[in-house]
Amino acid sequence: MRIDDMTPAEQRVWRAFPRGADVDFRTAADEDPARGADWGPGRTVRADVLRALLLSAPREDGETPALRLAGARITGELRLQYAEVDHAVRLSACFFDEVPVLYAARLRQLNLRGSVLPALGAETLRVDGVLRLSDCRFAGPVRLGGAQIAGALFLDGAEIGEPPEGRPALQLNHVTVGDGLSAPGLRVRGEVRLAGASVAGTVDLNGARLRAGTGAVAVDAETLTVEGDALLRDTDVLGWIGLRGARVAGRLDLTGARLANPGGTVLRASSCSIGELWLRRSPPMDGTLNLRRAQLDVLFLEPDSVPAEVLLNSLVYTSLTPHEPAGRRLVMLERDREGYVPHAYEQLTAAYRRIGDDDAARVVQLAKQRRRRATLPWYGRWWGHVQDAAVGYGFRPLRAAGWLLSLLLTGSVVYALHHPEPLKADEAPEFNPVFYTLDLLLPVISFGQEGAFAPTGWYQWLSYALVLTGWILATTVVTGVTRTVSRP
Repeated sequence: MRIDDMTPAEQRVWRAFPRGADVDFRTAADEDPARGADWGPGRTVRADVLRALLLSAPREDGETPALRLAGARITGELRLQYAEVDHAVRLSACFFDEVPVLYAARLRQLNLRGSVLPALGAETLRVDGVLRLSDCRFAGPVRLGGAQIAGALFLDGAEIGEPPEGRPALQLNHVTVGDGLSAPGLRVRGEVRLAGASVAGTVDLNGARLRAGTGAVAVDAETLTVEGDALLRDTDVLGWIGLRGARVAGRLDLTGARLANPGGTVLRASSCSIGELWLRRSPPMDGTLNLRRAQLDVLFLEPDSVPAEVLLNSLVYTSLTPHEPAGRRLVMLERDREGYVPHAYEQLTAAYRRIGDDDAARVVQLAKQRRRRATLPWYGRWWGHVQDAAVGYGFRPLRAAGWLLSLLLTGSVVYALHHPEPLKADEAPEFNPVFYTLDLLLPVISFGQEGAFAPTGWYQWLSYALVLTGWILATTVVTGVTRTVSRP
């Protein structure tokens, strides 16, 4: 393209490029580029001029070429598909009439900060440095699927409008980011797709507002890999977040997050591996929390942040914090949609035992037996009620001592007032109501009283009741002692 065919504004950009000089058409620092459609020819640059400039770059000895343009209206389609651009490109606070096409392009660095665009098509884009889309406003979808970014990807403060039906608003699936993904304050109307993406640093979505709609996918991050932290503090999400199979080496922080997907799953983090999961200082999620088969080193979960419905089967965590009484933690297990999940109780028991809180561990195990009782046939439930009332399934051994003392006192008083007849008067020992009652109550101990005397009438029925009760108490006590001795 000849410079004689260019407008004065385009000639200014062309001449500045070889020296990497800035060209700024803005008339005020707070100018809104969304009104760029009204900008006249004095600040309008054709996309074909920029393409010719980048692909047939004029040079000056001793200078580093770069495109640094601000406050311009760019008309036409900026077509750089498959192009290789060895220069830094900065088109900040610009207004694009048409969607830039950067499919499979390779750029040194790209900065579109503060620009307004209809959309962005940049699948499989390769950037050797930083890709900055900070404060950009996109009326349609941003497509970066399969992109390779050696540096960081910045989307902080960006706004992405609603895409065509059935397509994601922000497409980052299978993207590779050599540094971090920084997007605090990001606003998206539609799906954010991060499936299969790999981020070497931290994913920062603090304060983001992601509005996909009830029942829709807000964030699809299945098999996402994050070597740092994934931060979603104070985010506002309408729709569900999918993290199935994801791996976050550091912390998945949902502190203060407001997550809602009424009537459905709001966070699906099944089969994922996370260093630390933080759910605190936030209202309960409006929807189901799915942590089945997840592997966590630390679960930082405040009871007040637990939603009304959870799925916890096969969830494994090493540490549970903050330390709370067992009663407050059991509420979460009672909200499991699958009902009685033995593994969830064992995990909570193990967490308490690791910190030495054996009393809380026993409370959890007692609650487990009571939940299990409801799944048994009638005779199993009956026997469970007996064990619970007698010794709390062996976790309340002092209760057995109380029952034994009460029965010993009752039997001793009754048989002291009415001695049973000896079977052989000349061979029977002297009758002792206390040891006679002990003989009836303790099946493995004999004081020679039970076999020497035979009560009659209702006193005989009382002896039967004492024998049966003694066996029940002995069985439950042995069960409790065995459980205590054999626990991990």
